Amino acid sequence: MTALPDRDAIAAFLAAEFPQTRCTVLSVEPGGATVAHAVGPAELRPGGTVSGPVLMAVADVALYVAVLGAIGLVPLAVTTDLSIHFLRKPAADRRVVGVCRLMKVGQRLAVGEVTLYSEGLDEPVAHAVGTYAIPPGPRA
Repeated sequence: MTALPDRDAIAAFLAAEFPQTRCTVLSVEPGGATVAHAVGPAELRPGGTVSGPVLMAVADVALYVAVLGAIGLVPLAVTTDLSIHFLRKPAADRRVVGVCRLMKVGQRLAVGEVTLYSEGLDEPVAHAVGTYAIPPGPRA
């Protein structure tokens, strides 16, 4: 059995295999991960709020990072379900932070929840629950 990847290994993996993401890996811990996404003007919708697709992307990346931290660098782990509840208007001038907690990691599926925040603020802006399919084969 090989060691599970740490924050730096997962960040390097994302940079090589998923370079289009603007998320930064802040931490990876047993059963979870935290990522952040700097918000630019192109990601705001009318009214000065962060667009829903940006929030969904941050939730998805946070879940992916947490899953990779639990099973190893398995590139073909893919999202099978993502449900999100938008709770309040995110701050347009702060990074979006996604905090993921894995609820279950099985042989074929991993389920987790992600709470999204405007960086530095206590009230969540969204809550997501998602499932990742884990391909068969060796894992860490």
